[in-house]
Amino acid sequence: MFYEGPVWYQRYFSYHKRAQVRTFLHFAAANYLARVYLNGEKIGEHEGGFTPFVLEVTSNVRDGQNNIVVEVNNVRRPDAVPALSTDWWNYGGLTRSVDLVDVPDVFVQDYFLQLAKGSADQIAGWVQLDGASQPQTVSIEIPELGLKKSVSTDANGHAEFRFPAKLTLWSPEAPKLYRVVISSGRETVEEQIGFRTIETRGTQILLNWKPVFLRGISLHEEAPFRGGRIVSEDEDRTLLEWAKELGCNFVRLAHYPHNEAMVRLADRMGLLVWEEVPVYWDIAWQNRSTLENAKAQLRDTITRDHDRASVILWSLSNETPPVPARTEFLRTLADYARSLDSTRLLTSAMNHTQPAGPNTRSLDDPLGQYLDVLGLNEYVGWYERRPEDADAIRWTSSYQKPLIVSEFGAGAVYGKHGEAQTRFTEEYQARVFEHQINMLRQVPSLAGMSPWLLMDFRSPRRPLVGIQDFHNRKGLISDGGRRKQAFYVLQRFYGELANSNPH
Repeated sequence: MFYEGPVWYQRYFSYHKRAQVRTFLHFAAANYLARVYLNGEKIGEHEGGFTPFVLEVTSNVRDGQNNIVVEVNNVRRPDAVPALSTDWWNYGGLTRSVDLVDVPDVFVQDYFLQLAKGSADQIAGWVQLDGASQPQTVSIEIPELGLKKSVSTDANGHAEFRFPAKLTLWSPEAPKLYRVVISSGRETVEEQIGFRTIETRGTQILLNWKPVFLRGISLHEEAPFRGGRIVSEDEDRTLLEWAKELGCNFVRLAHYPHNEAMVRLADRMGLLVWEEVPVYWDIAWQNRSTLENAKAQLRDTITRDHDRASVILWSLSNETPPVPARTEFLRTLADYARSLDSTRLLTSAMNHTQPAGPNTRSLDDPLGQYLDVLGLNEYVGWYERRPEDADAIRWTSSYQKPLIVSEFGAGAVYGKHGEAQTRFTEEYQARVFEHQINMLRQVPSLAGMSPWLLMDFRSPRRPLVGIQDFHNRKGLISDGGRRKQAFYVLQRFYGELANSNPH
């Protein structure tokens, strides 16, 4: 149960080789360090537990019987991302699917389609081919709109485009997706893409040029009912349907990239998404290889999900110490994220605040200057002070930017009842949420919230016998699917917000 170390997988498979076909192994995720061997030869390795990777095996795979061996080691290291300390279960091994993929010798490696910045009727983007030695023609088609455009790639297989389109914009209320067909040579790729804008104005977040309040919840990629990593879209759907039942239009996928099906499902269900890389708590800020690792995980996350309309926020970190080396590390990550995708907002969950007067707290973390949206984790009523003390607290910020209270909450065991002053009772958790709501109503820059959290999850840091039993119990729903009292407190508040204009 607590084992950390290498595990080995072996699989035999038959394969028929064909001319003008390239073959890749695609790993959706392996935690944490994976080494891959095909027919006795090492073909590559990958570091990072939550992002996909591919290895070309065109010259390694045989006609007929083949043998693949994968070693996956989840031992934590001080120079890794995340490092030694986390507050979730370190599930090891091949945690997501492995596929053998055939493509033509020249294939569509990547593509990016969004509304042109500042426009409601112009689609802009690019396409990248792999294997092209000379210019190629690529067509982009949206059949529902009767649109078909062709572009010619450069010598590197890259082409940019921009063309007019009369679109129905994607939103949580109407999550419109268009079938997009990209064709080049012998390959055709089909995709479902939504088009929307996201930006800030002062302390507001604007979706399709209108203020939006993010009624959210945080969640881990923990399977409901059985525990462990999620392995099916049905398990993704269960969590997101619970979020919708709560009244959410927004989910924070903490503290690492969740599986791709989760994000695609959010597209279809109309849930806005905060997506995060596991730069978590304290890591080796001055280690160059650690920075490159974090950049690689950020790059792979953005590459995987940059066509998802639901994703509006790339998050760089969670609860990191405000020391100069960390701030420089995250500034570098922010610059890198913007170079990869300038169309979305950047955020981080920060938790270091300062008193700014009687009953006044200020979020003045220097990281805030590099972000578009500020994230604040605070636990008034649980890790500090009493729940009712929240009523009098006023929050300020050194930055005139939108603020999302990205975590607050309290632990409760489903079915444990008692006085509202007794910790780990449902009554205490509900009381914390009631007073937090009183406090948050008074935050002028508040643009959203994602309390901690939707469902109880496993954590080795939570050993309290008979209460936690190696689970974080701050869920509004138990890991068995039962709703606690605080679920209904937040549901009522979100219902009120949905029927009013919070700005």
